[in-house]
Amino acid sequence: MRRDLPASFVVFLVAIPLSLGIAVASGAPVAAGLVAAIVGGIVAGLLGGSPLQVSGPAAGLTIIVAELVATYGWRATCTITFLAGLLQLLFGASRVARTALAVSPAVVHGMLAGVGVVLVVAQLHVVLGGSPQRSAVRNLRDLPVQLITSHSRPVLLGLLTIAILLGWPRLTRLAGDGRAGAALRWIPAPLPAVVLATLAGWALGWDVPRVDLPDSLVTGWAPPVLPHGPAPEIVGAVVSVAAVAAVESLLCAVAVDRARPAGVRQADLDRELLGQGAANTVSGLLGGLPVAGVIVRSTANLAAGARSRMSTVLHGVWVLVLALSCGPVIERVPLCVLAALLVVLGLRMIGTARFRDLRHHREATVYLTTLLGVVLLGLGEGVLLGIAVAAVLALRRLTRLSVHVREAADGSRWHVAVEGTLTFLGVPRLIGVLRQIPAGAAVDLDLNVDFMDHAAFDAVHAWRLSHERQGGGVDIDEVHEAWYERAVTGETTPTRKSSPPARWWAPWANRRRRSQPQEPDAPEVSASALLLAGVREYHGSTAPLVRPIMAELAFEQKPEHLFITCVDSRVVPNIITASGPGDLFINRNVGNLVPRHGSRTPDDSVAATVEYAINVLGIRTITVCGHSNCGAMAALLAGGREVEHLTSLTRWLRHGHHSLTRFLDAEAAAGEQDEPPLTRLCQINVMQQLDNLLTYPWLRERVEAGGLELVGLYLDLETAKVHVLDRTSGTFVPVPDEAPDERALT
Repeated sequence: MRRDLPASFVVFLVAIPLSLGIAVASGAPVAAGLVAAIVGGIVAGLLGGSPLQVSGPAAGLTIIVAELVATYGWRATCTITFLAGLLQLLFGASRVARTALAVSPAVVHGMLAGVGVVLVVAQLHVVLGGSPQRSAVRNLRDLPVQLITSHSRPVLLGLLTIAILLGWPRLTRLAGDGRAGAALRWIPAPLPAVVLATLAGWALGWDVPRVDLPDSLVTGWAPPVLPHGPAPEIVGAVVSVAAVAAVESLLCAVAVDRARPAGVRQADLDRELLGQGAANTVSGLLGGLPVAGVIVRSTANLAAGARSRMSTVLHGVWVLVLALSCGPVIERVPLCVLAALLVVLGLRMIGTARFRDLRHHREATVYLTTLLGVVLLGLGEGVLLGIAVAAVLALRRLTRLSVHVREAADGSRWHVAVEGTLTFLGVPRLIGVLRQIPAGAAVDLDLNVDFMDHAAFDAVHAWRLSHERQGGGVDIDEVHEAWYERAVTGETTPTRKSSPPARWWAPWANRRRRSQPQEPDAPEVSASALLLAGVREYHGSTAPLVRPIMAELAFEQKPEHLFITCVDSRVVPNIITASGPGDLFINRNVGNLVPRHGSRTPDDSVAATVEYAINVLGIRTITVCGHSNCGAMAALLAGGREVEHLTSLTRWLRHGHHSLTRFLDAEAAAGEQDEPPLTRLCQINVMQQLDNLLTYPWLRERVEAGGLELVGLYLDLETAKVHVLDRTSGTFVPVPDEAPDERALT
């Protein structure tokens, strides 16, 4: 209770204005938002499977509820909510919760962004003193007219609300870390925005439309009624509410589960779906909005230090107490203030951070299609359109094929590399490339494919026989599975997908589990035994292959790059650069730090490496590679308190103080950021170390003369993707899939 009680008050303060605003935007009675918040907190909090997730009325359901209210009326909409809850209970009992997570995140984020657009354009009419239309298209069409005929008082109150919402975080930062700053940070921005704007309207005596509550939540209640209309449309409405609320709740539960503190049990998604179903059933009966897990309130719950489901339950109790005792106070809130709150919420739902991430993963098309579909066609149609586009793109990726052909410099051989999935869809492209090769030529054909169907095998085999009949030679090398060889020899045994072969780059533990499954009581293998086992594996499989290369390098090395990176065991330079023996001259240290020239804490190890690499080996490129979740940067961010007992490490980390200072300066200038602080510090540290290299006068002269190039890389461990520093923008961008000057025929 020491943590959950104050956290429940924070969530309660966030929930009140959002619940009222969502009810108004949905065209439902204002009390319905309070009922949904109460039921979401108490029922879903007690029965759900995600202890720290907070449920209540969700902005993502606003469009659906508004359409249902306009079509069937409010009491019939409550019946649809009740039936949707029963359907969610059926989903939970069937244990299909994780199936909902198969929906592409691009579709989900596109849906939420579309809802944000619809919410913004609808609530802008309320802020301007008018009334929203039923569709986003009509709202967009009528917005210019509304701007001309806007009422000044609602507009001023709305602008005041938006200004407080946007300025509150900056005010809390300016307040510092003292008591005043701590008190301000404890108060969520929506509360002072609504309270101050309401007080301003009351003090000025402005007559603007305000919240209308029933005299009592009990006396104002009416039983739900059956909706009248075609049965398929009613069934579709029930499924839409159940599905959208379920997907939004499960995605929120997964996000909360990733950030849960130590000691809090993992979320049970099937139980969470049962809890959401029970909450929607009760909310529908009591006249409340549909309930779903809400990321805004859940994030506030985590940030406030909640440790159990008691925080969620208590927040519902506080809403109940407020609804029963403070109705006249709530009725003082102007509708334009709640609309302005929802405008800001909608803009945050459209946020560009997710779009940038999806664009990097080539899913921006799905996101934009879903967004436009929701805005122009409706929520259900937009989501179905997004799912269809995602399916088409997934099918395209599954059948993606890359074919490269090039002729050796001396014209003696041709080399063809085929990568991807080789099916009948790629046969025309492959045969078109193979026919460019002149008759009688010697050909090396590399098949780096994860699947080859019979049509593709037949085409490749027929071309090989034809080419050899004309005096040519074909040497086929299969990099992974031997699809072609098995087809030629008649081997029909399918490959075992459940236990793929061990790869040389896999950690020791992974390969041991695959090759020698251990009994539960088997003795632990020592680290030295693992090391020697790895050496034996190297002698048996890799050494014969690299022996010719090592023999050439035995008496002289000619590396291309000096590669400065962290000692972190998860960073393997030769893997992330696809390099081999003799390519990289590597310096590894804690935090990939480069001590500055003339540093007060002397250390010549890195400088000695740089001097030898440039002056003896003639290296013309230095790369500094950082990585995510770097322990050295985390220690700097924490002020070095965790490593104070490690004297040598503490001394070494002093070389990172310039990175920390640069990070703090960037934070003060930029304000709120989308990425976590540790990620930003890890990336800034790479930039700083490149600048540290330039503090050596002789090295700077070589760079300025064009004889030496400095490169910054950043490895994201979670995605295993490498990003390169773009000097013009000062940001890390994904490495392009193909070099812009690649001249291979495709």
